Amino acid sequence: MKEQTRLTQYSRSGGCGCKISPQVLERILSGNISKTIDLGLWVGNESKDDAAVFGIDADRGVVTSADFFTPIVDDPFYFGRIAAANAISDIYAMGGEPIVAIAILGWPVGELSPDIAAEVIRGGRFACKEAGIALAGGHSIDSIEPFFGLSVTGLVSRKSLKRNNTSEEGCRIYLSKPLGVGVLSTAEKLGLVREEDLDKAKVLMSTLNKVGARFGKLSGVSSMTDVTGFGLIGHLLEMAEGSGLTAQITYSKVPKLDCVEQYIKFGCLPSGARRNYESFRGKVTPDLDDGKMLLCDPQTNGGLLVAVKKNDENEFLAASEEEGVEVFLIGEFVKRSGYAIEVL
Repeated sequence: MKEQTRLTQYSRSGGCGCKISPQVLERILSGNISKTIDLGLWVGNESKDDAAVFGIDADRGVVTSADFFTPIVDDPFYFGRIAAANAISDIYAMGGEPIVAIAILGWPVGELSPDIAAEVIRGGRFACKEAGIALAGGHSIDSIEPFFGLSVTGLVSRKSLKRNNTSEEGCRIYLSKPLGVGVLSTAEKLGLVREEDLDKAKVLMSTLNKVGARFGKLSGVSSMTDVTGFGLIGHLLEMAEGSGLTAQITYSKVPKLDCVEQYIKFGCLPSGARRNYESFRGKVTPDLDDGKMLLCDPQTNGGLLVAVKKNDENEFLAASEEEGVEVFLIGEFVKRSGYAIEVL
C-alpha cells in the first residue's frame, strides 16, 4: 500500500503558528505605518485590526484582507478548507459580509503531486461555497514549502463595522471557540495524535465564523476580533491596549478542547506558544506557568473574541443562540491598571 503523503512534514510550522512573532513584526512595521488621512480608508494599518476598510460612500465600505499559511493538517482537502475559512474570518471579525475571494498557492512542484494541490484548492472552494462566495481566481508560485490561503473582499456598513480597539470599561469578554488546535496540530506533526482528537480540531478549524456578520449588527458589541496566530492573550492584548483598558480573564472559564492538557504533558505545546508569550509577557500578570501556556497557543481560524456591553448581554446571547453558536464568558474589561491583562 502506498504511504499517504504527510503535508505537515513539508513545513517547519503550520497554520497560523507560522506567523512572524508579534515582537519581530512590530520591528518590521516600525516606521512603515500609513495614516488613513485623505486616503479614503476607514481602517488602515495604523491600527492592528483584522482587515482594511475603504469607504465607497458615506455608509458603505469595502473590507479586504489576505491570509495564507503552511499545512496545519496532513489531509489536503482539510488544509485548503481550513486555510480558506481562516482567511474569510477576517471579514467576519470586522462585522462584514464576504463577497469574493482570490486564491494564493505556493507549491513545491518537484516534490508534491499537482493532484494533491488540486485537493487543497477543492477544500478552499468548499469553504467559499459554505460562505456563499465565489473563489474567482488566484495566483500560484513554485515554492520550497507548500502554502495556501485567500485574499478576500467583503462589504460592511459603517454602523456595523467592528474594530478591535473600541472596547469600553465594564464590557464583558466572550469567546466563541475553545482553545487547543495548535497543540493538536503539533501532536499530529509529531505523530502522537489520536484520530478522534484530530477530527475535533479539523471540525473546529474549518467552522466558519459567520456569526461575526450578525454580531456586527448589534450595537451592544463594542469591539471584536478573531483569535489566530498570536493566541488568545496576544489578540486580547491588542483589544486591551488599543482601548486603553485592562482585560481581566478567569483561566478556569476559558474553554479548552477536553483532550488538550494530556497532549501538553506529552510535550506537544507548539514553539509558537512560548514565542508568543516572550513577545508580551511584561504586559500580563501573573507570570504564566506551563499549565496556563495554552492561553498563548496559536489558533488557526480560532473563535471570535467579543466585547459586549453589560446592558446588551441578553440580546447578544439571544443572537448567538439563534445562530447556533455557543459563546463563553471569560472575563471583563476594567479600568487600566499596571498590566494590560490580568489572569485570575
